[in-house]
Amino acid sequence: MTDTELIWRLAGGSGDGIDSTSQNFAKVLMRSGLHVFTHRHYPSRIRGGHTYTEIRTKATPVQSRGDGYNFLLALGDSFARSPDEDAYYGNEEIKPLVENLDDLRDGGIIIYDEGVIDIDDVDAVLDTSLEELAAEHDWHVYPLDLRDIATEHGREVMRNTAGVGATAALLSMDLEPFEALMSDTMSGNALEANLTILEAAYNQIRDENEIDHDVVLPDGTHEEDPILLSGSHGVAYGALDAGCRFISGYPMTPWTEVFTILSQHLPEYGGVSEQVEDEIAAAGMAIGASHAGVKAMSGSSGGGFALMSELLGTAEMTETPVVFVEAMRGGPSTGMPTKPEQGDLDHVLYSSQGDSNRVVFAPGTIRECYEQTRRAFELAYEYQLPAIVIIDQKLSGEYRTVPDSVFTESAPDPDPGTVLTEEEIKDAAHHASGTYLRFQYDADDGVVPRTLPGQKGGRFLTSGNEHNPAGHISEDPENRRRQVDRRRTKQEAIRETLDETGTHQTRYGPEDARYGILVWGSQQSTVFEAVDRLNETDDSVSALGVSEMMPFPESDVVEFLESVEEAVVVEMNSGGQFRGLVQRELGAYGDRLSSLLKYDGNPFEPAEVVDGVRAVITDDPSEAPPTTRLEPTKAANSR
Repeated sequence: MTDTELIWRLAGGSGDGIDSTSQNFAKVLMRSGLHVFTHRHYPSRIRGGHTYTEIRTKATPVQSRGDGYNFLLALGDSFARSPDEDAYYGNEEIKPLVENLDDLRDGGIIIYDEGVIDIDDVDAVLDTSLEELAAEHDWHVYPLDLRDIATEHGREVMRNTAGVGATAALLSMDLEPFEALMSDTMSGNALEANLTILEAAYNQIRDENEIDHDVVLPDGTHEEDPILLSGSHGVAYGALDAGCRFISGYPMTPWTEVFTILSQHLPEYGGVSEQVEDEIAAAGMAIGASHAGVKAMSGSSGGGFALMSELLGTAEMTETPVVFVEAMRGGPSTGMPTKPEQGDLDHVLYSSQGDSNRVVFAPGTIRECYEQTRRAFELAYEYQLPAIVIIDQKLSGEYRTVPDSVFTESAPDPDPGTVLTEEEIKDAAHHASGTYLRFQYDADDGVVPRTLPGQKGGRFLTSGNEHNPAGHISEDPENRRRQVDRRRTKQEAIRETLDETGTHQTRYGPEDARYGILVWGSQQSTVFEAVDRLNETDDSVSALGVSEMMPFPESDVVEFLESVEEAVVVEMNSGGQFRGLVQRELGAYGDRLSSLLKYDGNPFEPAEVVDGVRAVITDDPSEAPPTTRLEPTKAANSR
């Protein structure tokens, strides 16, 4: 295992530069020819509190964060609120070391900052000493005073640079790629100090230790130029290439990442970004921009999206195209703002008053984030309704190498959708008063072309109230029925459009597999890695990653379920929301489905999926990982 992959975990306190350091280390690995996949775990605090990031790197594309890790760089939490063991949160200074030991593989490496972490404090909170644990698990421990190295040659905040230098020494890495990256991002005294610290730590750990571990960095080359991006980048770049030129929002984790990226780039393309006072204003402003003829986006997370629900209904009733992003986190209410969960699916599908009439995509990879955001804009503006892209904290924040060719599609797309030209408006139906009949009953696919403010002859009325073809408020029963039926017709037309372009679900594994896994969103790649492991031991399993939530891809899911004897639905929530959607849409197959659920604030690891599926296959629910919940068990699921 050690020569095929490295999983490097960098742990410290919020504010210790954990995120930026890991991103730079990931870039060095990528530029060295390796594929990388990052995982971020952080508390809901500005400064202090145990945080870590992982980088899994291999010579081949990486599907998930993997199981455990084999290299720990523990900086210690220099912003800890209290180093007192008896404090409510315990001794936070040492948590970056003691709270990461459970997942460290046998034979792994530990570097810890003895300038911050007192080993006596560590031993006091462990059942046994670190030295004894290291002997038991064949860990190779390298204490180093990173704080002293940093302060001697620069500033204490540069401890992370010293840690990277020590890491490079233990992995026999050349310092030149690190130095080149630093030179790209720093200058002056800061660059000089960091370069000195990097080399000093590198030399010190090699001079003072006998390096005899088995953890090595794999070799690799890229067949295609790679780039390092997150799911938030995928959504933001998809919006830009779809022609989005307006975004409005209010900061909320993890939606803020999409909002920030688009806000940085929109001005380059003549677009506008507006941070407003709350999510209600954000949604309303995006709808207004779209009404005026601009492709627009807004979004939020959890409770912020709840505030948008009335405006979501307004977009449906006024038939105004707009794209929303819902970036899930642990809920309800404030919940766990920085932890991943897939608990907002029902909320996104059915929030707002009245019947839902929207499009919902749930991409499973960074590539899908890009592609499905583009598709969301296409459908929203073609069929004049809101489209929602639902992601979660895991997918939005994980960085991964993807081929540069993912973003070589023609861009941007200026098509405003079904909008009449002034020449077409002349021949369009108008009321005797001269008002354009914007909401006529009889329209192909339920879509009546819209006009834009300022177009000659295109004046029309619109309202959040039910309205007649001219847009006047109407409670006439016959008008109500015909307007609802016309709007609902769009769902059937969109489904046909999607089906005509082939399936957008992702099938993985052997076609003739005996067992199946249904998965949606961010857990897709993890499940696919688990499928490979299961088939290596002749368990005969395939998976279907479903990304279209509304309108639902009935034929794709039925075809998959008909091909297997039974299937496990893997998702990160406690209620099995996606499984519920499948059974509602299909009205059958309940006796073939089990749920493997996880909702502790951490995403699935591949081994947890493997063990959970095997528990179903062997009809032994006790074999399911304790971090998950399997339901219903076969015993309770009469067939």
